[in-house]
This record gives sequence, structure tokens and C-alpha cells, in this order.
Amino acid sequence: MSLSTFKGGIHPYEGKELSKDKPVKVVLPKGELVYPMSQHIGAPAKPVVAVGDRVLAGQIIGEAQGYVSVNVIASVSGTVKAIEKRLVVSGNKETVIVVKNDDKYESIQSIGHKRDYTTLSKEEIRSIVKDAGLVGMGGAGFPTHVKITPKDDSKIDYVIVNGAECEPYLTSDYRMMMEETSKIVEGLKVILALFENAKGIIAVEDNKPEAIKKLEELVKDEEKIQVKVLKTKFPQGAERQLIYMSTGRKINSTMLPADVGCVVNNIDTCISIYMAVCESTPLMRRIITVTGDAIKDPCNVNVKTGTNYRELVEAVGGFVAKPEKIVSGGPMMGIALFSLDIPVTKTSSALLCMTKDEVAEQEPTACIRCGRCVQACPSKLIPQKMLEYAEHFDEEGFVKMNGMECYECGCCTYVCPAKRRLTQAFKQTRRSVLDSRKK
Repeated sequence: MSLSTFKGGIHPYEGKELSKDKPVKVVLPKGELVYPMSQHIGAPAKPVVAVGDRVLAGQIIGEAQGYVSVNVIASVSGTVKAIEKRLVVSGNKETVIVVKNDDKYESIQSIGHKRDYTTLSKEEIRSIVKDAGLVGMGGAGFPTHVKITPKDDSKIDYVIVNGAECEPYLTSDYRMMMEETSKIVEGLKVILALFENAKGIIAVEDNKPEAIKKLEELVKDEEKIQVKVLKTKFPQGAERQLIYMSTGRKINSTMLPADVGCVVNNIDTCISIYMAVCESTPLMRRIITVTGDAIKDPCNVNVKTGTNYRELVEAVGGFVAKPEKIVSGGPMMGIALFSLDIPVTKTSSALLCMTKDEVAEQEPTACIRCGRCVQACPSKLIPQKMLEYAEHFDEEGFVKMNGMECYECGCCTYVCPAKRRLTQAFKQTRRSVLDSRKK
């Protein structure tokens, strides 16, 4: 069967075979848990507990400030040890709440209470999702209650579940498709209950045949839900490419999916919506791929939010060799770490540990004008020209070259024979432009 695809993109080494066939391993935290107040796009949450307070699993310890903000939920029971500034994955120091785990895992009374979503109003469903602290778990961290509350419900035609998982090495969504298939479908049904005119699409790359088979079997009798098989290519899971390949509709950096009648959610976000609405369980855990050639037993772990990254390494047998490169996320769009003393947050997806830092070994040379970056760019940009403006700190020229349409997928850097640091330069320039606009 010939599958349609978008122009551009790349086929990097997948690395998924290291962890994809191993069941998810539940790992309980050993030390203190750290909860940053900003685990989402929007205003940071405000601490609503004090040092010395005892908290329960499922309790709101950070309250959303404004509409585009999200509650922070305690994932264990214990005592608030500190409220202070600490290092987070972005490299910044942010306000966090530190909880000393009492190992009792006592929770608030309402957790686990079964609910029938068909008896709930749209407002009730959205309120539950908001209170549960849900965010987009594909990496961006956009508040889920905002995403499922467009201006006009009747204009949403498609609810897309992003099961592409195109980032190399990552297999957490795949394991969820294999182990919690029914929760994905039920979560999608909950979202569809908000949009009377919408159909559901579960989009999966064709390198996951077992997951596709399980999902297709489960939705074969569903009139409003279909499984869409996509060609394996990076960045197939990017929102723009996913929407275009699933519906034929196009968006740019100035638009939201709702502007073209779409709502897009990640696999784990869908499961979290089901857990919040149908089982009264807020977001307290993440499925994280711990992998790379420096890891003894690469696999996916189910961990409490707030858990220290160092504990994840210990849980999978530790290092077989000292890693030169540690990345939070995947190799294409992840963030390099200089410390493992970082807490797991709602947007954590993977911990990639490599024995060699291949990027650092490669010295950039002069651009040879080969045009490979142009061919690979999924946004149809001209990275070579964008880099000239970025290197000269010419923000106006960068914007004129449509530099803000770049979403930092890394394809241009990957194919560049001169090993130019294109994506890194674009990321810095885009941040500078956005900061200037805010001022």
C-alpha cells in the first residue's frame, strides 16, 4: 500500500528496537520529589501549601494563575520540605515545591471514583480536565483545557490523536498503544463528546504494525473513529505535518489547529483525559523512555512526576559506560543536560544517554551551498539564508525570510554536510524575536 507523505523530512536511525518490546516498568521514587510551578505554556502556578504541611497524592499544591495556566498536583503523600528556586530541565532556576515522600502513597478520597462521561455536560468535562492539571504531553505542554475549548465547538471537524512518535529512540507512546489501547480510544470518545460534528482520527506511523492492528481491531465498529496509517518519516508527528497528512488542511505559525477545524492531542494526553474524567485521577505520572547505548537495560518506566532523573537511571540498571551526552527528550528535539539532578515534569518524555557526543566531535565548516537543508525542511524554508541573518543578529531579516515558521525540528542540521549548527542558531534567534515582541 502506497502511503502519502509530506515534502521534506528525513529518515534518521530510529533506535527504537532498544526499548519498544519491553513492558513498561513501574518505578516508585526513593528520595524527595520536586514539583516546578511552571510545567506548561502560560503563567506559572502559585504554591498553595506551606513548608511543614502534609500533602496527599492527588492534592493541588500549585494553583493555576489565569486561564492559560495549569494546576500542579502532588504525586505522593508526604511533607512539604521547601519552597525555593531550583534548576529545571530548561537550564533555568524556577520556583519549586519540594515534598519529602513518606512512602505511604495516601491519596485524596476522590481518586479512583468511576464516572460515566456520557452523563456529564461539556462544561463539567472541561472543568474536570482543568482541575486535573492536564497538559499536552507530546512536549509543548499547552494546557489541555484550553486546547479542548475553542471559540465554536460546532466548527471542529476532526479530533486527531498523535500516535506518530517520529522522534528517534522514543517508544513510550508505542508501549501505551500496546498496553493501554482501550484507554486511548475511550479518551478520544470523551473528547469527541465535546464536538458534535467531529470525527476521530488516530494517526500512527507504519513502523508500528502491531499497535495499528490493536487499534484497528478496537475501533472497527466505531462510526466516528478511524486509524490513519502514515508513512514513517521525521517529523511526521509535528502538528503541521500531522494535520496536513490526516486531513489535507494547512496551518502556519500564526494559526492554531482549531483555526482549520482540528484538535490535536498526544497519545498519553488522551489516556490522561480518560483517567481524569472517567476514573477521577489527575495527572501524577509520566511514561518515560530511558535509553541509549550508555544504559544497561533500556526500557520505558512509569514514574511519579517530581521524581529525580538520577533515580530513572538507577531503576534500569545504571550506566554500562560513562555517557558523554545526556538528553532530556529525543536526539532531534530534546534538550541536552549537564546534570541528572532534574525533576520529571508533565512534559518529560525520555532520557537519552549516549557514550559519545557525536555532535561535539564534528567541527562546523563553511557552507558549500548544496541545498540539502532546503530539500529536508518540512516547512519549505531556506535554512542557509536564515542562518546568515541569524549569525549577524539581524532579527528583521530573519523574520522576512520566514524564520518564525521554523519549529526547530533539526532536519536541516542533520543533513548538513558542513555540520553547521543551523537549528541551534534558529532557536536562539526565534527566542530573541519573541522576547523583543513581548517588550
